[in-house]
Amino acid sequence: MKSTRITAALLVLCLGIAAAAAQAPRWKQLGVRKVTFRTEKDVIEVGADEGVYKKIKLTVRQSGVNFTDMKVHFANGDVIDVQIRKVIPAGGETRAIDLPGNNRIIKKVVFWYASTKANSKRATVRLYGLK
Repeated sequence: MKSTRITAALLVLCLGIAAAAAQAPRWKQLGVRKVTFRTEKDVIEVGADEGVYKKIKLTVRQSGVNFTDMKVHFANGDVIDVQIRKVIPAGGETRAIDLPGNNRIIKKVVFWYASTKANSKRATVRLYGLK
């Protein structure tokens, strides 16, 4: 009898955890760029077919990147300036950046940066969106 109650309690707990995981926000990769070792700017084209997003973030792999500025261009012509001004180390990411307004269809994201060190590994920057 006691083992049945414990089993039932564990089952309810597992179902609750699975339901919470299913409702957790899912970030979708919108684009990726390999960055060079000198100060530069890059563009990640997104497009209206990706849909509407509430938030974006950048992740960095292989080598750190010193972000200096970022502009998000929307399909309706609006542009917002997002000041990152931060070194994101390899394996790190920016904060989740809220996108203002109702029409948040991203056309492209332009970012300015400098790699943190010139080594054999070029940094990979990925753009993610959250609906």
